[in-house]
Amino acid sequence: MLTFFEKLNQARFLLLALLVLLMLSGGVVLSGLPVEAVPDISPQQVLVSAIAPGLATEEVEKLITFPVESSMAGIPGVKDLRSISRSGVSVVYIQFEDSTDINLDRARVTERMAQARSLISVPGVSISMGPLTTGLGEIFQFQLYGPGLSLMELHRLISWTVAPQLKLVPGVVDVNIGGGAEETWNVTLDPARLLTYGVSVGDVYRAIETSNAASGGGWIEHHAEEQVVGGRGLLRSLQDFGAITVKTQPGGTAIRLRDLGRISTVPRTRLGAVTRDGQGEIVTGVVMMEKGASSDATLAGIRAALPAITQSLPAGVRLVPYYDRAMLTNRTIATVRENLLIGAALVVAVLLAVIGNLRASLLIASVIPFALVCAMTGMRIFGISANLLSLGAIDFGMIVDSSLVVVEHVLSRRLREPDVPFGELVRSCAQQIARPVSFAILVIIMVYLPVLTLQDIEGRMFRPMAQTVIMALAASLLYCIVWIPILCVSTLRTVQVPHETRLMQWLRRHYEPLFSRCVRKPRLLVGGSLAVCVLAAVLGMGLGSEFVPQLEEGALALHALRLPSASLETVLKSVQQQERLLKTFPEVETVISNTGTAAIPTDPMGQNETDSFILLKEPRQGRSQAELVSAMNKALQNALPDALFSWSQPVQMRMDDLLSGVRTQIAVSIFGNDLPTLARLSEQVIKALNSVPGAADVMAEDDGATPFLHIDVNRENAGRLNVRVQDILDTVEAIGGHIGRPVTQGNAIIPTQARFDPAQARSLADIGALRVIQADGRGTVMLSQVADIRQQDGPPRISRDGIRRRIVVQANVRGRDIASYVAEAQKTVQRTVTLPHGYTMQWNGQFRNLQSASKRLAIVVPIALTLIFLLLITALGSARLALLVFCNLPLAASGGIFALVLRGLPFSISAGIGFIALFGVAVLNGVVLVSTAEQIRRRGVGAARAAFTAARERFRPVMATALVASLGFFPMAFSASAGAEVERPLASVVVGGLVTSTLLTLFVLPLLYARFMKAGRPPAEES
Repeated sequence: MLTFFEKLNQARFLLLALLVLLMLSGGVVLSGLPVEAVPDISPQQVLVSAIAPGLATEEVEKLITFPVESSMAGIPGVKDLRSISRSGVSVVYIQFEDSTDINLDRARVTERMAQARSLISVPGVSISMGPLTTGLGEIFQFQLYGPGLSLMELHRLISWTVAPQLKLVPGVVDVNIGGGAEETWNVTLDPARLLTYGVSVGDVYRAIETSNAASGGGWIEHHAEEQVVGGRGLLRSLQDFGAITVKTQPGGTAIRLRDLGRISTVPRTRLGAVTRDGQGEIVTGVVMMEKGASSDATLAGIRAALPAITQSLPAGVRLVPYYDRAMLTNRTIATVRENLLIGAALVVAVLLAVIGNLRASLLIASVIPFALVCAMTGMRIFGISANLLSLGAIDFGMIVDSSLVVVEHVLSRRLREPDVPFGELVRSCAQQIARPVSFAILVIIMVYLPVLTLQDIEGRMFRPMAQTVIMALAASLLYCIVWIPILCVSTLRTVQVPHETRLMQWLRRHYEPLFSRCVRKPRLLVGGSLAVCVLAAVLGMGLGSEFVPQLEEGALALHALRLPSASLETVLKSVQQQERLLKTFPEVETVISNTGTAAIPTDPMGQNETDSFILLKEPRQGRSQAELVSAMNKALQNALPDALFSWSQPVQMRMDDLLSGVRTQIAVSIFGNDLPTLARLSEQVIKALNSVPGAADVMAEDDGATPFLHIDVNRENAGRLNVRVQDILDTVEAIGGHIGRPVTQGNAIIPTQARFDPAQARSLADIGALRVIQADGRGTVMLSQVADIRQQDGPPRISRDGIRRRIVVQANVRGRDIASYVAEAQKTVQRTVTLPHGYTMQWNGQFRNLQSASKRLAIVVPIALTLIFLLLITALGSARLALLVFCNLPLAASGGIFALVLRGLPFSISAGIGFIALFGVAVLNGVVLVSTAEQIRRRGVGAARAAFTAARERFRPVMATALVASLGFFPMAFSASAGAEVERPLASVVVGGLVTSTLLTLFVLPLLYARFMKAGRPPAEES
């Protein structure tokens, strides 16, 4: 009966054709692989926003936010419910479990929005759902530049010409418009004319509402034709708008809208603005990518659509991109590509130095493209993007290990058995090696299994990395078993290789005398190894820690907070001064600042808040990014002492926001009901955090107060003076502007607006003097007669989490690791801040994810190692031998710790995964030596001699495995390119750990084997 490998040999031509087909089809599939700089860690989240211009913050919370939150509570799969209430804006974030279907979640939220609308008592409030995007979905940002056009005209162009065309690009879900001013057809009401004609503000609202409509009259038959009947009362121009009849006097004289005030186009009340380089306001668009879409494919579609969009704009108007996610993605992916190519070249060089034949080395290395294509095809199927983390953990040394073992075994046996037919020799070798090679790959895969158990944000970040490595290893095993034997027969039949290469001879020449000396002093060597482990443990306890290393994005994000009472114009003057100061730094390319809230309030900021995006020049020379931030921060604090500044990077800021709801690395949330008490506690926490070394950018969210003019209806006086409450509220609404039914002009939809002249409502006295018509229409009274008008300070923002009020103190850390800072800060806060009954405090940020991942790995990694231990017992037939192999792990970990200490790197989850990969290789090296010693000992040789003979015989494969695995990671460990900081801890741990692990395997492990297996006695006697 034919063996498995004989059947493979018979079908070799079919299998080779299948290999070519797999590579070609894989290349086709890879064309659609999403490419990103970092994994998208956004949770399953739906945003619901409501706009209610003019409502004070507390009224927004009570009348809008709370009804929406109450309606959303109880939806299946809801994990968290957060909200932000500001004057005129409410945003509720509904976060779902990762296992839910986002489209079903959105459908359920849509159902509950109908219930929320019925609970909101404020008329005219528009509730909308945010776009189907993620926190990292802002992939393309541009300025609409049009010389000679006003901000209102540019806003109209971007809203109704540019944005609709961009939304047609596959992968684009929406365009968030910033800056400019929305155009309205406005009537500026004159209170004196209203009084003269006896017209109320409500009459104006109703006239506008009912004078812009159309109706269908069905159809009629006329002369054997069917004619459609349509009634049109649409407003076509400003003249039509001014001609609206508001009231007809008894004599038949019509009072038209133009008789009551000035008709014009004016901007709608703005919630924010965008400025650039201190040169004034601009209009921008932020393209938002659909959740799950590929950023590179979407960006390619956007670039292809830009010429046609520009062609549709008036002469001289153009789109000027200033941020493209591809800039960061290309830089980081170029780093990954460079590291992979250099790693592959180093692996081939090591193989050539160890094997001594180019053809054999290239045959072993041929597994690399196959494993990569298979892994990337799996990534495409499972929706994993190609990024720094998913591709950065692939070590070509591990990929080629199985093929190296097979080819090395074939070449070694050929030297010993030259008379055996080569095809039969290859099949015999493959049959002998298949089981141990499969066991070896299984061990490495099992080492990575704990990473698959990570949950939440750390899971979304690191699970794809483990999945990619496992797919690559599985593909390498398949290639080793199926195609390597076939290719060996085809390509190595005439190859002659030396018994040992010059490199191996040189290494052996130094190894054997040194090993002989170690044999004579075993206690000193073992004691030294224990001392190394103890030293590493001591140094490891002093290591700082962080969640993931910060990626230098080539751009900075600056959040500035000014007094909440500052007007938009005042803030913009300060922002432009800030931009001009930043532009004086030679490293700065451009500065774009977003003040307040954009059209889609994904992050509703107050008019006193500004996010500045500082794009840096490439290539950057001179100061490091940290030094640049320090210099900029010092200059801004000296020039603008009225503002608080917080530094980050565009992508990092979004990731921090997803981690904790704020844009900084640390967020301390204080929960309670009373806003003054929350403010007092936040001041105490700020003081405590600032007292801890390393604190930076410490501030509370929207600290301070905003002055509100509260106009409360006096029902007693209103009833006595025969004034309807609605007429009072209509008058109040006209101060800021009542938005009416929109009109359509060309391809634009323009809202209508009625408001009092701002010059006649500048102060509390002016507002109190406004006239309100009586219910019978025979007279008017002053607003102050039927309402209590007073100025009162109130909160600019109210945040809620889990339907509880909270205030957040945010902070960054500079000059030390986050974990040690948080540990010291928590003790300081606990000692100095006393929480009243009913108030709680919660710490959030990157360190929480580090703690969560560390706790889970602390449970799962020992379980995985136990399973590997049981596998080793099964494979080696002895618990003592399995324990001996596990002695490799402490010294391997010691090398990883030394590498982190020498390079000044804190412990991170990236470094933790480096230790996991290291343990897999360390176990394999131990198995190689111990299993060989056992085979020799079974021939009746004593344990000591068996161990020493095994060390000399397996010197080449152990050195080959260590060299290819460490040099495969070498480029990642020492690269200085963009994005290398994320891969550096992982690669450094593997390289450093393999040095100590290999030394242990070759020097200490034989001595331990001789001691534990009772040197000098044969196996039968020892048993």
